[in-house]
Order: sequence, then structure tokens, then C-alpha cells
Amino acid sequence: MKNINLFPDPIISYTFKEVYPPSDDTYLIIDYFKKIVNENFFDGLPINTIRKILDMGTGTGIIALFLQEIKKNLSKFTSKIYASDISDAAIRCATLNERTNNYKDSITFIKSDLFRKFPPSLQHSFDIIVFNPPYLPSITYKEKDIIRRRTDSNWDGGKHGFEVFLKFIRQVKDFLNLSQNYYIYYISSSLTNLSQLNDELEILGFRNSILNKKHVFFEDIILNRLEEL
Repeated sequence: MKNINLFPDPIISYTFKEVYPPSDDTYLIIDYFKKIVNENFFDGLPINTIRKILDMGTGTGIIALFLQEIKKNLSKFTSKIYASDISDAAIRCATLNERTNNYKDSITFIKSDLFRKFPPSLQHSFDIIVFNPPYLPSITYKEKDIIRRRTDSNWDGGKHGFEVFLKFIRQVKDFLNLSQNYYIYYISSSLTNLSQLNDELEILGFRNSILNKKHVFFEDIILNRLEEL
């Protein structure tokens, strides 16, 4: 059985200042996939039943490219890989990295604010979605006695840190393949109210599993998996 631990990480030759670079949270996802994907199963899902995978908020494209590398090496894994981002710069960056890794025109890129510009043909079609969202609370600061909020779309998840993710979750079932088991992988932070987030996810019909975590500076970054409750 092929061991994808031996598969190389994608070459990220292009990084733009305004595009989130591969970081600890990125590799938390990739390293987990290296452990749980084999010739027959993707984290327990039969690999030959997975038809479409989406890398939401693709950034440099590294996760989509790693999925493409798995696809190249595992004959039963024939899923079509999609990657989306709200940023023009990210789409340009990911497309350049796709060419660097010799996968030109293999990944379907979509510029969109979450699912806003996804075509109707992709509704109810994704078996797996990966999302490394902005997951930190907005930073507030004072300037001349006025409270202001400093934002950066790469990390700013909203006032509580998970507003962007919940906006995604409220839209996602329209694009999941609900006819079989599906997974959503996402990153969260210990700096947010995780109990409140989990309550919201349960209300929306999802069961959350913590898969791995890593302590980095002042927080734990957490890899989670959602499936149907």
C-alpha cells in the first residue's frame, strides 16, 4: 500500500504580500492528510466515492496542490479538485504555483466571496471541503478616544473570531453532496469561544471532532472535522 507520508509537499514558488503564506495551520491540515489517506480510504471514506473536493480560501494553493499530488499517485482517487478565494491576488498566486508543480489546468479555480459566485451546477456536489478560514478575533484599539478595529482579511474572523466561518457554514449545505457521508475540515483557535462555536455548529446540524492541535506562541491552533449530526 502506498504511503503518502512519502509524497513531497507542493513547491510554493510564488507568494504575494497580500496572500496568506503556508504556515503552521496549513501544515496541520497537510500532515493530517498524510496520515489518514491511503489507496482505499480518505479518512474512512471510500476513496473511489469522492467525486469533488473544494479547497475554500486557497491562498497560495498549497492544499489543493497537495490533493492533486495524492490524485496523481493513487489510481482510485479520481476526484476533481476545486479551489476558491475572495482575492484576485490569491487566485493569480495559486495559478502560478499550479504551473510550477506541473499541474497546469488541473485544478478549477473560482474567485468568489465564499459560495457567492459558484455556479448552480456545483450545488450538492462536494464530498470534502477544506477551509482554513480567518479565525482570530478582530483587534480593537483606541485612536484619539475613538475605538477603532484593525482588520486583515487573512486572519480577522470577526468580533468573536468565527463570524466568517459561521457565514460559510450557513451556506455550505447547498454545496455538499448530502446523498453520502461528507467531511468539512477547518482550523479554529483557542483564542475564540470554542464552546459557543460548537453550540452554533450543533444547532446547524453538524458534529464536530477535534483531530489535532498545535501550540503556537499565544494560542492553540486546532484542526477540526465536521460531519452530519
